[in-house]
Amino acid sequence: MKSLKEIRNLCSRFAVPGDFVSAEPYGSGHINDTYAVTFDQAGSRIRYILQRLNTVVFRDPVGLMENIRRVTGHLAAKNGDSRSTLTLVPALDGNVWICDGDGNYWRIYLFIEHAKSFDVLETADQAYEAAKAFGKFQADLTDLPGRLTETIPDFHNTPKRIAQLEEAIRADVCGRVRSAEREIEFVLSRKEEAGTLIRLNREGAIPERITHNDTKLNNVLIDTESGHGICVIDLDTVMPGLAHYDFGDMVRTGTSPAAEDERDLSRVEMRFPMFEALLRGYCASAGAFLNPVEFEYLPFSGKLITLEIGTRFLADYLAGDIYFKIHRDGHNLDRARTQFALVQSIERQMDRMNALVREIQK
Repeated sequence: MKSLKEIRNLCSRFAVPGDFVSAEPYGSGHINDTYAVTFDQAGSRIRYILQRLNTVVFRDPVGLMENIRRVTGHLAAKNGDSRSTLTLVPALDGNVWICDGDGNYWRIYLFIEHAKSFDVLETADQAYEAAKAFGKFQADLTDLPGRLTETIPDFHNTPKRIAQLEEAIRADVCGRVRSAEREIEFVLSRKEEAGTLIRLNREGAIPERITHNDTKLNNVLIDTESGHGICVIDLDTVMPGLAHYDFGDMVRTGTSPAAEDERDLSRVEMRFPMFEALLRGYCASAGAFLNPVEFEYLPFSGKLITLEIGTRFLADYLAGDIYFKIHRDGHNLDRARTQFALVQSIERQMDRMNALVREIQK
């Protein structure tokens, strides 16, 4: 954790008006270090988000920040509302990032007040609003000129994620394979269907889109007064992808009442009313550009992305917890088990999910 003096010095390299007042750690993300910083501007306290990029995960920080600059600029021009997209604060050198003496990359966003995110959605209305916001995010970017940088190649390439798991099994650098035999078998028994979406894209049945690629529902800010989803945040993984990657992760993070690392697996289930709210909210804003095959595979995407994220947690556990931050021994194995329990719940309800898609398409 940075000291106040260090944070003040970092902020001084950005075009933030006013006087530095305070800073405190902010948020619950696994990857980047984030602080809420407050400035006094002519007697008013204004907050900003200061964030260090994790360059172990994001190895092309300049390309990543260029993606975010292009996306936020496009959304701001299209919507004309400073609360509907993140606003980057420029650095004094004209970039939208700085690099400190240790080689760390930092950025600052304007803090969006009177809005909050939810780690676990409490109501179907919240699920609808969050999914509608993500669908609008995709829809608004369909006319972004040019192709974004693929900052993490094959980020949602499920077969390659399974291949990484198989390599972690072979290496077994921490001697953990025996403690995860059931989880390993769970993934490998579903290996054949893991490449379905990539195959459909290769065949031209589903097109490449600009996608968020990390649509945890806590990455949408909900207006505290109106209850509407107003802004999609955490844009580090915005890059070329498939629409299903975003919808699938919404199903993964928005349908179960349990936390991502819940140890009591009896609490993990896909609540169908939440799935319906997500589907209807997403289609309300994204339905106009989705083709029939994209519609058809929306339910499958929930299963696939949940399996994929569980596979990533499992591979990281076997490799020694080098990617996701952990807070206890076996944390990533707990996370994997939670994902796989949700996969099973989705599988049990797949017929009903598919029927709902057909109903909405009519």
